[in-house]
Amino acid sequence: MRVEFDVIKQWIQPKSRVLDCGCGDGTLLLELKNSKAVDGLGIEIDHDNFNACIRKGLSVIDQNLDSGLSNFADNSFDMVVMTLTLQAVRHPDKVLEETLRVGKQSIVAFPNFAHWSCRLHLSSKGRMPVSKFMPYTWYNTPNIHFCTIKDFEALCHERGIKIVNKEVTSQDGRFSSLVKIWPNLFGSMAIYHLSN
Repeated sequence: MRVEFDVIKQWIQPKSRVLDCGCGDGTLLLELKNSKAVDGLGIEIDHDNFNACIRKGLSVIDQNLDSGLSNFADNSFDMVVMTLTLQAVRHPDKVLEETLRVGKQSIVAFPNFAHWSCRLHLSSKGRMPVSKFMPYTWYNTPNIHFCTIKDFEALCHERGIKIVNKEVTSQDGRFSSLVKIWPNLFGSMAIYHLSN
């Protein structure tokens, strides 16, 4: 289980109606159904992941998030979750706003591209970093919008999005004191609980 999933589970109320945007193979959605009895729906564009969700008995829609969420009414869900998806969509600002339109609240998790190891790699080698945490080269990465914690918080402020809660972890999934003091430098994963 990925570390952000543990944080997300804490922020979701039992029996909530949850939309998981970019749900991957459905691991989080299945865990939420089993541990929180949520009424969950996933959105996934990758066919292998979509089929994995179906095999797990999950309700899932094959839909491109960049096309919006116009097929859902305002406040259709208690919570909209988006983990490791925001940086992979073409219009992250619009997708973020849509999550808060169709959901009363939203949870977003993304990799922090201002982590010290990324900075060191770029400054010392002059090339995009490839690591266990980000195992892609620049030409085959699904990440098309590299975002930092400061960038994300500036976007929230600009759009009037309220940050209800946030957690930032280090690469090994710990919530260390260095991460608490300098999240943009030492945090590798950011998890935000948002509302309008």
